[in-house]
Amino acid sequence: MAFHVEGLIAIIVFYLLILLVGIWAAWRTKNSGSAEERSEAIIVGGRDIGLLVGGFTMTATWVGGGYINGTAEAVYVPDYGLAWAQAPIGYSLSLILGGLFFAKPMRSKGYVTMLDPFQQIYGKRMGGLLFIPALMGEMFWAAAIFSALWISVPFALSHPAVADIGFTAVHAKYQKPWLGTVDSSEVYTWLDSFLLLMLGGIPWQAYFQRVLSSSSATYAQVLSFLAAFGCLVMALPAILIGAIGASTDWNQTAYGPPDPKTNEEADMILPIVLQYLCPVYISFFGLGAVSAAVMSSADSSILSASSMFARNIYQLSFRQNASDKEIVWVMRITVFVFGASATAMALLTKTVYGLWYLSSDLVYIIIFPQLLCVLFVKGTNTYGAVAGYVSGLFLRITGGEPYLYLQPLIFYPGYYLDNNGIYNQKFPFKTLSMVTSFLANICISYLAKYLFESGTFPPKLDVFDAVVARHSEENMDKTILVKNENIKLDELAPVKPRQSMTLSSTFTNKEAFLDVDSSPEGSGTEDNLQ
Repeated sequence: MAFHVEGLIAIIVFYLLILLVGIWAAWRTKNSGSAEERSEAIIVGGRDIGLLVGGFTMTATWVGGGYINGTAEAVYVPDYGLAWAQAPIGYSLSLILGGLFFAKPMRSKGYVTMLDPFQQIYGKRMGGLLFIPALMGEMFWAAAIFSALWISVPFALSHPAVADIGFTAVHAKYQKPWLGTVDSSEVYTWLDSFLLLMLGGIPWQAYFQRVLSSSSATYAQVLSFLAAFGCLVMALPAILIGAIGASTDWNQTAYGPPDPKTNEEADMILPIVLQYLCPVYISFFGLGAVSAAVMSSADSSILSASSMFARNIYQLSFRQNASDKEIVWVMRITVFVFGASATAMALLTKTVYGLWYLSSDLVYIIIFPQLLCVLFVKGTNTYGAVAGYVSGLFLRITGGEPYLYLQPLIFYPGYYLDNNGIYNQKFPFKTLSMVTSFLANICISYLAKYLFESGTFPPKLDVFDAVVARHSEENMDKTILVKNENIKLDELAPVKPRQSMTLSSTFTNKEAFLDVDSSPEGSGTEDNLQ
C-alpha cells in the first residue's frame, strides 16, 4: 500500500484537535467542582447527561474502529459474508435488553461502576475476581478499536472496477456472494456467537458508565434505545464498504493483484477501499470518520477499565481511606498502562473481528450470569459466585480457542480440524458455559445457605462470611458489610448527596438500601438507616 503524507498529517491534526478539546474539558471539570468530587465526576460525569448528548455518546461508545472495520471485514471475507456480520444486530439488541431490564435497577440504586453490586453482595475479593474478565473484555475491545462513513460510499460505488453489489450479493463474480450463507451444520455455532454478542454486550462498564451518568433511570433506558438505533444506522456504511470490497476487480486498481484476501489484508478492507476506490480528499473524510469512531470508543473503554481498577480494586480492596486525589492519579496511571497493553495487542493480532468476539467472550460467560444473579435472583452468595466463576471459566478454557491457537481439552459433538491444525467446536459450548455458570451460582448459593443454617457446617467454616455473618447479632443489612470482607451499612449512611472522600461513598444513593430488591433477603434495611 502506498504511503500518503497528506493523509498522515490530516490524521495527526485531527487527533491533536481531539486532545486539545480533552485538555479544555479536563480544565473546565477541575475548576467547576470541589476536589473531593473529581473521581466520581470523571467516572459518571455528575449524573446529568441529557438525551441528545447521551444518545450520541452511548452510540459512539459502541460504534468504534473495531465495529466499523470488523463489520466491513466480515462482509468482505468470502467464507463469512453479511450472514456472519452479527455484531451490529447483536449489539443493538444488547442495548435494547440492557435498557429494558438492566439500566433502571443499576441507575436507580446509585452505583458508580458496574462492579459495585457485585462487591455489595459478594464482597471485595469476589469483586476483584470479576474485575479480571471485565478488564480483559475492555482490553480486547480497545485493541479491536486501535487496529482500526457515509461520504465515501457513493464514490467507491461509482469506481469502474466495482461491479453491481446487488448482483454480487447473490452471484459469484470475483469471489463468493457477499451476503454469505449459514450451513445447517453451522446453525448452532451461529446462534452461539449471536447470543454471545447480544447478551455479552450488556455487562460492560463502558455501557453502564453511560447509564450511570444519565440524569434519571428513565433517561438511562431511553439512551439505550436511541443507541441501539444509532448502532444499526452506523453499521450500514461499513456493510456497504465490505460489499464493495467483495465486488471489486482489484486488478483494475492501483492496489493490483492479488486481492486483499489473498494478501491477508482482509482486516484492512475498509481503509483499502477508501484509499484505492475513492478520491484522495474523500478518503481523508472517511479516515477522519474512522478516527473519530476510534477515539470515541477507545477513551470510554480505557477509562472504564481504569475506573473499575481505581475504585473497585485499589480503593475498596487495598486503600479504603485513599483520598480523592490519589484515586484520580491511580486512574491516570492505569489509563496509560491499559492503553499501552491494548495497543500492543492490536499490533500483534491478525483479525479485528477475532478480537471483537474475544472482547465479549469472558464477559458473556462469567460476568453476565453473575449480573443476572446479583440483580434478579435473591439469595445468591459468595460461594455460588465462586462456583459459577470457576465452572464457567473451566468450560470456556477447555473448549479451546482458535484465535489464540488453544487446543480444546473437551471435544463436543461436531468438532473438526481446521487448516492450521487447531480443533474447532461447532457445538454451542460458550452458551453452555454461561448457563452452567448461572445454574452453579444459584445451586451452590442455596446449598451453602442450607448447610450453614441447618447446622450441618459449623459457623467457623463460613470463610467468606457469606451466610453466618449475615445472621449475626450485629443488625447489619444482609448485603452490605464492612467487617471482614464487605462494607458496613452504618458507615455508608451519612454520605453527601454525590460523593464522600471516605469509603462511605461506595454506594451514594440511599435508594440502594431502601429498595428491598437490593438485598437477597430484603430484610429490615430501612430500620438500619433510622
